[in-house]
Amino acid sequence: MLHYQGVHHRYGDLVALHDLNLEVAPGEIFGLLGPNGAGKTTAIKIAATLLRPTSGRVLLDGIDVLADPLGAKRRLGLTPDTPFFYGGLTGRQFLRFVGNIREMPSAPLETRIAELMAFFHLDDAADSAILTYSMGMKRKLGLASAVLHRPKVLILDEPTSGLDPHASRDARALLVSLRDAGTTVFLTTHVLQIAQAVCDRVGILDRGRLVAVGSLAELRAREQEDLEDVFVRVTRPGSEESDPA
Repeated sequence: MLHYQGVHHRYGDLVALHDLNLEVAPGEIFGLLGPNGAGKTTAIKIAATLLRPTSGRVLLDGIDVLADPLGAKRRLGLTPDTPFFYGGLTGRQFLRFVGNIREMPSAPLETRIAELMAFFHLDDAADSAILTYSMGMKRKLGLASAVLHRPKVLILDEPTSGLDPHASRDARALLVSLRDAGTTVFLTTHVLQIAQAVCDRVGILDRGRLVAVGSLAELRAREQEDLEDVFVRVTRPGSEESDPA
């Protein structure tokens, strides 16, 4: 459903991604893990058509995201690490705005908005201006906007950042329910507990290189370590697996 083919990207002299090759299967939750600066957000932006890679390509549901960005965008939902909102709109108006851009019919759109507002416990704030929302409320509104149209592929950059424990649990439940309904979820996180709670497979990115990939069970069996131990070892400066040479 999501296929990185030799994706390489540099910012001037800095190489952010080194020939990334990665496949995410339909209907799975895949977590891309790595320390800050590993290249996770660059990988997200390229898949979401927000950044053109230096070389290589990404296929989303068989569509080359560079050749047909609109076709790709129709199939994906995105929550960036720092989502942007029009603060003067209410939460309901913002979701209506997003639904109209996606050409959702009016009646199903209003039903879907009410459903998501209730799920994220934003009912009482639905008709309040977004500028009055807390960071956690904005994060929940961003998640709601990303799943509003029931995308085939959901791309999330640090999806639980800024959420309290209750909202984080709701978000995890939402991801699992979407996966069970057939949505492919591709997320980045440096919170290993999130990956262990919801991901079917994970990849570990370090200084732009994919240094490990597999299911949690496969990584544990192969390395005879838990996920935290694997993560720390392969991303430790000077480790053989993370050597950029």
